[in-house]
Amino acid sequence: MSEALLELNGLSKAFGAHQVLDGVSARIRPGEIVGLLGPNGSGKSTLLNAISGFLPPDAGRVTIAGTDITARPAHVVTRAGLARTFQLPNMPTRMTTREVLRAGDVAAGAPRHMLRRTGRDDRIDALLEMFRLAHVADLPASSLSGGQKKLLSVALALRGSPRLLCLDEPTAGVHPELRTEMVRILKQAAGEGTTLLVIEHDMLFIRQLCSRCIVLDRGHLIADCAPDELEHNGAVVEAYLGKAVQKGKTAR
Repeated sequence: MSEALLELNGLSKAFGAHQVLDGVSARIRPGEIVGLLGPNGSGKSTLLNAISGFLPPDAGRVTIAGTDITARPAHVVTRAGLARTFQLPNMPTRMTTREVLRAGDVAAGAPRHMLRRTGRDDRIDALLEMFRLAHVADLPASSLSGGQKKLLSVALALRGSPRLLCLDEPTAGVHPELRTEMVRILKQAAGEGTTLLVIEHDMLFIRQLCSRCIVLDRGHLIADCAPDELEHNGAVVEAYLGKAVQKGKTAR
């Protein structure tokens, strides 16, 4: 197996008496697109927060390309090459959609005076067209619809060409016609060197996008397999349906 870009070793996190993550270990290789699945309350968002520096784990270790980023602040994790999106992205009220994308240069280390630049940036224009946001480029980012904010957050995350991109439910609120286009965009990003970890409930999207899935249930990793194998995995079926799959039958 090739060297992992992202490696999790025994990650645990509790909130009081509630054990949300319990010894989660996983490896993601460079260029992979991996789905992070599980029923509500399984620990997916907590795991993403622990990876990205928004929540320190109680135990365990997180490394990116061999660099230990465990419990490091989010801005330090960002400098290590990780970008992420959130389920409910908040956008600034005094910046346009274009200005939000331009501000992404600051996170990548560009001078702040770039925020005052009036000329158009070809990369920004390409992202606006790619995510069908060109018609709202000069509107306040906070005025966009929920789906448009999701698209803008993904475009912003890709702006800095991260080594690892973690997406938290990227298709929620996004028009179905755009989901196929997002698959194409994200596969292109992977082909250009970005590794992806994706939380998503849309299984068609997962099957189209991901080559592998890891599944959590009550804080434990219960499966690591191809998307097409999920419905035949008894532990996964039981986690989602609350009962074991009968021998010789598959989940529907």
